[in-house]
Amino acid sequence: MTDIVQLSVRSLVEYVFRSGSIESGFRSASSLTDGTKAHQKVQKQYGELDRKEVYLSTEIAYRDLLFVIDGRCDGLLAGTADTVAGSQGLTIDEIKSTAGDLASIDEQSYPVHWAQAKCYAYMIAKEQELGSIGVQLTYVQIASEEQKRFAAELSFQDLELFMLELLQGYYPFAEQKRRHSGLRDASIKALQFPFPVYRAGQRKLAGSVYQSIADGRKLFAKAPTGIGKTISTIFPAVKAIGEGLLQRMMYLTAKTITRTAAEEAYVMLEARGLHMHVVTLTAKDKVCFQEEMNCTREHCPYADGYYDRVNEAMIDMLSQETLLTRSTIERYARKHTVCPFEFSLDAAYAADAVICDYNYVFDPRVQLKRLMEEHKRSTVLLIDEAHNLVDRAREMYSSELKKSDFLAIQREYKGSNSELQRAAKAVNDFFIAVRKEVGDSGVEVKPELPGQLLELLEIFVEHAQSELLAAGGREAGQLLDLYYAAQGFIRIGKLYDERYVTYVESVRNEVQIKLFCLDPSYLLKQNGKGFRSHILFSATLSPLSYYIDMLGGDAETDYSVVVPSPFSSEQLEVYMEPLSTRYRDRGHTRESIAVLIGKLTAKRTGNYLIFFPSYAYMNDIYELFTTQFTSTTMIQGAGMTENEREAFLAAFDADNPESLIAFAVMGGMFSEGIDLVGDRLTGVVVVGVGLPQVGLERNIIKDYFDGQGKDGFEYAYVFPGMNKVLQAGGRLIRSEQDRGTLLLIDDRYFQPRYQRLLPQEWKTADGGAPMIPEQYGNRDDSGRESFTRQE
Repeated sequence: MTDIVQLSVRSLVEYVFRSGSIESGFRSASSLTDGTKAHQKVQKQYGELDRKEVYLSTEIAYRDLLFVIDGRCDGLLAGTADTVAGSQGLTIDEIKSTAGDLASIDEQSYPVHWAQAKCYAYMIAKEQELGSIGVQLTYVQIASEEQKRFAAELSFQDLELFMLELLQGYYPFAEQKRRHSGLRDASIKALQFPFPVYRAGQRKLAGSVYQSIADGRKLFAKAPTGIGKTISTIFPAVKAIGEGLLQRMMYLTAKTITRTAAEEAYVMLEARGLHMHVVTLTAKDKVCFQEEMNCTREHCPYADGYYDRVNEAMIDMLSQETLLTRSTIERYARKHTVCPFEFSLDAAYAADAVICDYNYVFDPRVQLKRLMEEHKRSTVLLIDEAHNLVDRAREMYSSELKKSDFLAIQREYKGSNSELQRAAKAVNDFFIAVRKEVGDSGVEVKPELPGQLLELLEIFVEHAQSELLAAGGREAGQLLDLYYAAQGFIRIGKLYDERYVTYVESVRNEVQIKLFCLDPSYLLKQNGKGFRSHILFSATLSPLSYYIDMLGGDAETDYSVVVPSPFSSEQLEVYMEPLSTRYRDRGHTRESIAVLIGKLTAKRTGNYLIFFPSYAYMNDIYELFTTQFTSTTMIQGAGMTENEREAFLAAFDADNPESLIAFAVMGGMFSEGIDLVGDRLTGVVVVGVGLPQVGLERNIIKDYFDGQGKDGFEYAYVFPGMNKVLQAGGRLIRSEQDRGTLLLIDDRYFQPRYQRLLPQEWKTADGGAPMIPEQYGNRDDSGRESFTRQE
């Protein structure tokens, strides 16, 4: 039986014909292959018999493979009286747009464009049994709408020969992919769950994931920390690939440390026989080989000639490796002298599984653009620590600009580019008018899009683009950054609806205007459309109704599962202390809190994590604690490097001769995704209920949801805050062997609003006795408040 290879015209011609170097750092808003408006303007000029956006498909056998190739041509133009005999006057029109000068484009500038047009011409000629057919390239200048055309008449024999040469170039990659698919499918069929038995709840979670994929539904899964959520979601998705339900899986994370957990799960499965290509995407600035990141052929040998070498590099890596981690990609990138970041992106389109940040799917600025709809339909999204996606999405779908940036460009280009200088001045003048309206230290919130500002930005972008094209993007860092910021603002402006507000902050000479997304649920749903299934999972999707609402779910049609904790109550001692940690009370209770931490950590030698809602509060208690106690301590620093983070975690040694007390912040790098199993962690203290700091944006969110008939205070403050508490406390019990003590310090833990958000295992123990103090204000000999546990 001949194996079938399905691919698009664009994928085929880009693989074979792309060549040359990675472009410079500046890329205009409208590339040569992305100009919808320009396409539409050309198509409006078509005659009555001409057709646009024509879907075409063909089958071609080459060697031992059957290629099924499809695509959509821009135009199929009807014939005229003076056309070549045998062509019936039909012409394929391929439209390309550019922000550059049309004079710089000649007939042979872009062979890939001719290749695309020839593919469509072959399909039509074959379908209609034509002896020849016309082929036309139409280039459109975005700003001027000027057009430039190149045309040719090609025989069917020439087109057929061209297609065979095209497939000859693609065949090595297709053959490698076929061999791999055979090995992958056979390995999945034989693959067993990588542990002798499922933990309690694991089978339920894995079964729910598989069923959701089979049914093509979203699943919201709340499963406790330590249950093994990563393997319980990856394993059934792998099995779904083996059953033909999927072709690809994407494991989306918010933090590097959870990315590592996913990599380790695939390593575990590979050790048990799995053969899959799994690629990890790492941020560009982290993998760049150069001291200064400058993506031009003049400055970077890995960018120079990248497309001439990447196909060979890809086949080499995919033939030899399966787990394409950062180190593996870097090794092959150096071997073949290709950019490691672009190489990883190209590998992602060829891989069976991708581990990456949320933004590669949900952020319109950086999402994987070549992930076509047909690929999405056979892809599942595994969204780890999904509670993080709410605030991350707000960031993705918001945009802000500052007055000072436009003033700087206005001054820089005075005398050298008068049009750009005037455009920047017009935007700066708009900011000045806004400052006069709100005052030097004022705030204004409006539910309307600033239409005048967007019009001025369109003009600024046009002139900035011309300047950047002339300069090649070099020596223009400040302008380049502002160009992209203005483009981002315009892009977000097109998404603006009733879920947005515009707010202005004026402080002295600076004015900031922000398009602020209050409810990202609709945009998350839109950007996630087309994928077969979404699996959103976390230990802290509580309350579940809130996260279904905020993450674009539908309570009526989407699936949900709540997995109970697999751990026994004897593993965890929970204490609560009713001391106020509210900002106004911190001066009165900080000494008592420091003493509580000292007393808890003195009870048993071990390693302790103490979590605070802010750096300032943490530093304050840390200073008090270290003056009263001689324990070994560590403290989380702002902006820690990867090496500093690893050193911090390495200090949690089960064999430490003395207690280690580490101070950290809730919601930071040490409160999620870390596994300190066994005796590496003895106790956790959570100071406060994690509420975000009261501020403008949080209050805007509160007011918005109040207006929607919901509890705005809970949506803006309580739910995000308690999520941090649950994550921090969840560091403690990670396996059946773990034992530990959890101390929660805040009087609000005794209020129903907060109590109902605590896990059941934090509320009861020892046969169901509630964990509450015997009495408020129980004092030790020093007069300080102590904590006790009601038996």
